Amino acid sequence: MTTKGRDQSWLGWATLFATSSTLLCCALPILLVSLGFGAAAATLNYNIPALVFLAEHKAWTLSLSALLLLTLAWMIWRPNQSCPTDPDLAKICASSKCWNKRIFWLSIAIWCAGFFASTLLLPLRDLLGL
Repeated sequence: MTTKGRDQSWLGWATLFATSSTLLCCALPILLVSLGFGAAAATLNYNIPALVFLAEHKAWTLSLSALLLLTLAWMIWRPNQSCPTDPDLAKICASSKCWNKRIFWLSIAIWCAGFFASTLLLPLRDLLGL
């Protein structure tokens, strides 16, 4: 795998990690409390203080992960990309692109769940009067 391929793969995994942090900081505690597991959410926050930090800075967490997602999207779909002409390397290149797209769309789904739970869920609930 070329250096460019390693950089793109690294960015994909970093994006997945960053968007997962939005899910952990914002969506998971809300889901646990909504299902009646408030004590479990409190235990998580007590045992993993980083979750409290991420939740307190959710705007930064969401913004940073969105920036990483935009960067990853640019790297995946930027113009003038080509795979090597060697059949073995071309196969690796195509497989890498396929996995990067899968990681990207999984990261988008995770980011949307975290954004919805941390930003839109409470105002929507108040609007609907629930």
